Amino acid sequence: MLNSTLFINYIKHIISAKTRHGVHSPFVYKLIDEVIYDFKDKSSYKNIEDLRKRLLKDERSITITDLGAGSHVNNQKQKQIKTLAKNALKPKKLAQLLYRLAKEFQPNNIIELGTCLGITTGYFGKAVADAKIYTLEGCPQTAAIAKENLDQLKLNDIDVIVGNFDDTLPPIIQNLAQLDFVFVDGNHRKQATLDYFEWCLPKVHDRSVMIFDDIYWSAGMKEAWEQIKAHPQVSVSIDLFWIGLVFFKKGQAKEDFRVRF
Repeated sequence: MLNSTLFINYIKHIISAKTRHGVHSPFVYKLIDEVIYDFKDKSSYKNIEDLRKRLLKDERSITITDLGAGSHVNNQKQKQIKTLAKNALKPKKLAQLLYRLAKEFQPNNIIELGTCLGITTGYFGKAVADAKIYTLEGCPQTAAIAKENLDQLKLNDIDVIVGNFDDTLPPIIQNLAQLDFVFVDGNHRKQATLDYFEWCLPKVHDRSVMIFDDIYWSAGMKEAWEQIKAHPQVSVSIDLFWIGLVFFKKGQAKEDFRVRF
């Protein structure tokens, strides 16, 4: 069923969003021109997209443990992997953008909240081979499939951590000196999203990047995104509709951008 609110928000975004030519910040212009709008194919993409094709044909069924706000598409407990791959995986265009962002900023550590079947995790692993990657997943059976997939991609040094984010995220944050790159793609509730953001704040630095998925998924997520953008530690935000990027660059004037993607 079409989410009419999402559609209306998308139309509003397209009307108000800019391309790189309407952006006057050198940092954001360069990011749009060289990273966000870099649609050239890359050799690193092939193995992951071949894996996606296999998952779209995988008829095995798994039991879904959903600790978040569920799905707009299918909330059944039993799902075929091919259905999960079709409805829950990040589209190729967006997953490859996440790859380019990680490759651009070369973080020493990456935290991903919401492993799903491991496609975006795989893109992160290919983008920054030396990064320590922690990917958190609430569903044990989904995490098991993700581990299989990461093994196929020969990405064996990624920590797949299973459990409620409320329990699994704080110890990771506590044990890291700083947070370089955080991708929040799970739970999709307003308060939970704000909690994850607040928990990360003490460890962010001038080159940290936080990315929030599905910022227009619901009224609550939209409100969470507005609060995150307004936080005094956030210097730059980039709203791509499907995801929102926030940066913490000290000394830079606070600016919010809506960009077509």
